[in-house]
Amino acid sequence: MKFTIYGSGCAKCKQLTTNAEEAAKALGLDYEVEKVTDVNDIIDAGIMRTPALAVDGEVAVEGKVASADDIKKLLG
Repeated sequence: MKFTIYGSGCAKCKQLTTNAEEAAKALGLDYEVEKVTDVNDIIDAGIMRTPALAVDGEVAVEGKVASADDIKKLLG
């Protein structure tokens, strides 16, 4: 499973990364994390609001920091 975190690298982006990792670990999933910080790449991905989380290329969360529990529900 691949998580892509879109954002500038701010505290909210880091929290979203932590929450996604927590969710994957809780579910026993193998995962990798990619961080996209380049504004043009974020726009090219169709992201209008950061932070955003894509799971295996599909945007799952945009414009907010989802909790680990919320992300577990998306993954489960």
